[in-house]
This record gives sequence, C-alpha cells and structure tokens, in this order.
Amino acid sequence: QVQLVESGGGLVQAGESLRLSCAASGSTVSINVFGWARQAPGKQRDLVATTDSDGNTNYVDFVKGRFTISRDNAKNTVYLQMNSLKPEDTAVYFCYYKAVRSWARYEYWGQGTQVTVSS
Repeated sequence: QVQLVESGGGLVQAGESLRLSCAASGSTVSINVFGWARQAPGKQRDLVATTDSDGNTNYVDFVKGRFTISRDNAKNTVYLQMNSLKPEDTAVYFCYYKAVRSWARYEYWGQGTQVTVSS
C-alpha cells in the first residue's frame, strides 16, 4: 500500500506560478511512475505529466512548455512546477503513483489539491 499526500495548491492570478508537491509513503518501490492528473468540474480526470524511475518525463500538449515535473527519489516525492498559469488550468490536481513489481502493477491516487487561476 502506498499513500500519497499532495500540497501546494492555491489561488493565483493568470500568468503566475505554483509548485505542487506529493510525498509517497508506505510500500514504495524502486521501479515506478510518478505523475499528476487534474480534474475540472464536469470533466474526467486526465493525466497531465508523468516521470518514471529514470527521470524520463511526458506531458500532455496543453501544458508543454509551462509545466515541469520532477522528482526526488530519496524523498519519494514528486513536484509539478506550473508556470504561466491560465484560468483553464483551474482544477483539482491529483498525485499519481504506479508501483512496478515483478508480479503486478499497482496504481494509487492522492486526495487532490485545488488549483484556482483567476483572470
């Protein structure tokens, strides 16, 4: 079992920045994928950025060039630096963790942190 706790959300104006953090605890593994997803009212939850154990990153198109995902393996923590925020980025942001074991793959989600971007 893995527990994920997000922090760093808040209310900002368009063009400003936020940095989200997510700390994983419990049965973490060396081979894993960390990520962030977001869900706006009336929409489904979608992954926006991921990073694997080797530090490889992936982003959805609408955040490329603005968001940066990074990780601190020693702390089992993932970050999402969000720059040039837009009102369209307003959503609850959820931390995602996939533990890769030889016998199974396990996926976990945090409780979410609210990000609100005003005009």
